[in-house]
Amino acid sequence: MKKGRISKKEENYIQSHLQDAPELIGEQLDRDPSSVIEFIKRKVASGDFNAPSWLKSDDEETAHYNLLSRPYWSEIQQQFTDDELKMFKFHWVRIISQFKDEVLPTEELQVIDLIKMDILMNRALKGNKENLEQISILDELVRVERSRDADQIDRDELFNMERQIASLRASQESLNKDYRELQAKKNSMMKDMKATREQRVKRLEDSKQNWTSWLAHLVSNPDIAKGYGIEMEKMRLAMEKEKDRLSQFHKYADETVDQPFLTPQTVKD
Repeated sequence: MKKGRISKKEENYIQSHLQDAPELIGEQLDRDPSSVIEFIKRKVASGDFNAPSWLKSDDEETAHYNLLSRPYWSEIQQQFTDDELKMFKFHWVRIISQFKDEVLPTEELQVIDLIKMDILMNRALKGNKENLEQISILDELVRVERSRDADQIDRDELFNMERQIASLRASQESLNKDYRELQAKKNSMMKDMKATREQRVKRLEDSKQNWTSWLAHLVSNPDIAKGYGIEMEKMRLAMEKEKDRLSQFHKYADETVDQPFLTPQTVKD
């Protein structure tokens, strides 16, 4: 059974026999059916193939293959560790599947930046944890060193450990500052993307309002309906009054006389 990359000839065969069972395609190409399925899924996600009738992929799986087919994925791989890339894929799949097919190219860039911020925040927290652990170890070493007799204390070693503690605490402050700034940017970006729970609930509530529910609201609140009616009647009367005024002859600055509002109903001899 053949292994390795699928050739162009094999790709053309697969594309022309998409509706065939993957087991049959694998048999004809002497390849594992699972590798054929994976290849077809990637091609469908990238838009190169039409989805065959037998392929049933959920939104998350499609989003996963869409990410791997993006040109910038190779750049992202160089920016993060393997564990961070796993987290990147996890967040990408869930966010894209949440928005369904509503993600435009500019919004896609927002999703990428949002995930990057989350990863950088995790880095800051991990660095903070490591600093705290090292500070705890050094504090204990300093305590032990200071507990010795005065003539047995290694002053140089004690000074070096205290300097390390001071450096770690300064680094800790910097990491905390970075985390707070990233958190603020992340919250702002989520609001711009309308991805917060408050905005999602509001959008859901707004989607439930329609013409029928608005009429039912007016019927159940007669004072509101009366207020609307009074306002509409005032507007009608004001319109009629202005119509009568503009239907009269008007003398312009150039001494010409005419009717500003001229219709078959308002024309005068």
